[in-house]
Amino acid sequence: MENSTHINFTNVYEDIKRSEAYATLEFPGTYYLAYRDLPEMISKHVKGKNALDFGCGTGRSTRFLKRHGYEVLGTDISSNMIRKAKEFDPAGDYRVINDGDFYQLSKNYFDLILSAFTFDNIPGMEKRIKLLSGLYGLLNENGIIVLLDSTPDIYMNEWALFSTKDFPENKNAQSGDKVKIIMKDVEDRRPVEDIIWFEKDYSELFDKCNLKLIDSKKPLARVEEPYNWISETKIAPWIIYVLKK
Repeated sequence: MENSTHINFTNVYEDIKRSEAYATLEFPGTYYLAYRDLPEMISKHVKGKNALDFGCGTGRSTRFLKRHGYEVLGTDISSNMIRKAKEFDPAGDYRVINDGDFYQLSKNYFDLILSAFTFDNIPGMEKRIKLLSGLYGLLNENGIIVLLDSTPDIYMNEWALFSTKDFPENKNAQSGDKVKIIMKDVEDRRPVEDIIWFEKDYSELFDKCNLKLIDSKKPLARVEEPYNWISETKIAPWIIYVLKK
């Protein structure tokens, strides 16, 4: 389990300049792999079309789900991100919620809850248990939670879209520690601080939340795909967890 239970961590994307930079991203390079296999995995396990995008940011993943036929509510704690999401998708349903506050959301309602990279920004096992348990209560009887998150390897290698070579200390990080990474294709080149989390600790988290892991995948790049891959064909930067009650 993590070393830093009470780590001091803030949401970097509440920063206006950061949210502006992040809003310009869709699915380039390394990010392409994060979303490439999601439709197949979701359609394999999800029955129904009512979806929640938890930690939707500027709505990239919300729009993704909408394009695949889901009725989606996007939520985030960052008002700057939600403002940007509404600019991109004026007809979409986007709401600012307080951190850990699920009371305005419908209990036992959603067929699918997608959390794309949100848990990369959540420190501490206790906080993760609280949030994931809250999401558990929003699922209907057959509902599915899909967590899309970074693998620890993303913070220790070079990628088409990211760089970590300036942060060798990342290699000594334990679950719950802060790590740094740079996005290479946005104007804002300040390091992003994330929270690293290893698979064994994700397993413990799922057990504590009474969630069953029914599927998972670490997408690897294919040489024929139209990107200048660096590590992506051999090392997976992302992991997809599929969970149910």
